[in-house]
Amino acid sequence: MKKIILILALVLATSAATFAQAQKIAYVDTEYILGQIPEYKAAQAELDKTSIQWQKEIEAKYAEIDKMYKAYQAEQILLTEDMKKKREADIVSKEKEAKDLQKQRFGVDGELFKKRQELVKPIQDKVYNAIKAVAEKGGYAIIFDKASDLTMLYANSKFDKSDDVLENLGYKTGSSGTKTGSGTKK
Repeated sequence: MKKIILILALVLATSAATFAQAQKIAYVDTEYILGQIPEYKAAQAELDKTSIQWQKEIEAKYAEIDKMYKAYQAEQILLTEDMKKKREADIVSKEKEAKDLQKQRFGVDGELFKKRQELVKPIQDKVYNAIKAVAEKGGYAIIFDKASDLTMLYANSKFDKSDDVLENLGYKTGSSGTKTGSGTKK
């Protein structure tokens, strides 16, 4: 029994070593790469400057709201019900404006995101294309990114088994062997 386990372990170790030699894998550190590109540093500096400016603008609006609220609290006993309601509505309106501005500037598809896309994305695309070129020239099957929890940046499409998985799940794939983007049940 011990001999069978030993032989099985030896076969598995040999198979793993053979597989590791058959696939060339590498990694890059995109933080380091981007840090070496002057255009990226300039784009980041511009984004930081814009972000700080917008944050100060939003903070000023919230400071104004705080001032309005404190004034309302101080004068509340002297105001009629109609005046109270109007002041409260003004404060709520200003708060909504500030929140809307914050969302417009810093939201998911806000101005900062769009500006980042405009300034940084072209540089990131260049880096990706360079990684792809290095991978193809060096014959690498996979390149991971050390800077972002080993995200796969490039994978040779001949090692992509996505269509096989979809077929196994019962979905049709493109007849040319390339991904269609939409799975339809068989």
